[in-house]
Amino acid sequence: MSAVLVNGGLDDGLVWHLGDPMREQRTMESGGGQVSLSNRPVLQISGPDRLGWLHSLTSQHLEGLADGGSTTALVLDPNGRIEHVLHGVDRDASFWAWTEAGRGEDLAGWLDRMRFMMRVEVTLRDDLEVVWAGRDVAFPQQAVASRHSEVADGLEHIVPRGTLLDADPVGVWAHEALRIAAGVPRIGVDTDHKTIPNEIGLVGTHLDKGCYRGQETVARVNTLGRPPRRLVQLHLDGSMEALPELGSALELDGRPVGLVGASARHHELGPIALGLVKRNVPVDAVLQAGGISAAQEALVDPEVGLHVRPRL
Repeated sequence: MSAVLVNGGLDDGLVWHLGDPMREQRTMESGGGQVSLSNRPVLQISGPDRLGWLHSLTSQHLEGLADGGSTTALVLDPNGRIEHVLHGVDRDASFWAWTEAGRGEDLAGWLDRMRFMMRVEVTLRDDLEVVWAGRDVAFPQQAVASRHSEVADGLEHIVPRGTLLDADPVGVWAHEALRIAAGVPRIGVDTDHKTIPNEIGLVGTHLDKGCYRGQETVARVNTLGRPPRRLVQLHLDGSMEALPELGSALELDGRPVGLVGASARHHELGPIALGLVKRNVPVDAVLQAGGISAAQEALVDPEVGLHVRPRL
C-alpha cells in the first residue's frame, strides 16, 4: 500500500503510515522496522575544545564523554526555560547532534555566535539525516554516528541522506505512539516556551556540574521542589473518534490547568497523549483534553520534579 504522508505540523511531509499503523508499532516493538526522521537537522561540532565548550553552554555534563558516547543536552535561556535540544554522539573528533525540526539554523547560529576564541567549528549538515532502526536491523556501515533510542528498542542513526536500510519502513505514527507510551517528551511539541527541565523530569540535565545559562533556576527548583507544572501521560476516552489538537487546553471543572502535547492511537493503550499540568492539580483528577475526557498517569513527581516511572 502507498505511504500516507503527514499533512501539516512539525513533521509535514514525513511518512505518517503505510496502511497498518498498529502492525507498524508491533514491528518496532519486536526489534524491526525503520523510521525516517529526515526533518531533524543534523549538526557537526568539531574541534579540540568542543566538549568542554558544550559543557559550559548546556545543561548536560559533556566533559570527558567517551568516543562513541551519546547524550541529550538542553540549551536554556537565562530564566531556565528550554530553548533548544541536542541529541548527540561524540565520534571521530566531532560531536554529531540532531535537533528538532525547524530549529537547526537558529541553534547553529546561536552556537556559532558563542564560539569566541574557542577551537570549535559548527556546521549544519544538510547532507545527513536521522533514521530510527530496530535492534535487529543490521548496523548501517555508512552511519556517521548512532545512539540508543529512547523510543522502543532501537538505535537512531545519523546517515548520508537517502541511505536505504534493509528493514521494513514504518511511519511516524508508530514512532510517536511508542514515544508517548514511553513517556518521552519531545522538545517543542510536548513543551512550550515556558517549560523548564524540572517540569519534564530533568530530561537532558545534569545536576552535578558547574554554571551554565539558566542553571540557577534548575538548581533552585531542584533544591526547593515544587516545579510549576508536571509532565503527565493522558489516557483519552476511547469512544471518541477525534484526538485533541496539539496545544489545546487541559481543563478541570471548566478552568484551564495545562496544555496537551502530542497524541496518537497506541496498539494496546488506545488513544494517549502527553500533557503539562499545573503542579497542584490532583494526580487522580479526570481532565478534559480539548473536550475529550482524559485520565492522568503521573510521569513526574509534582513535589520534586523527577521521573516517577522508568522509561519503557
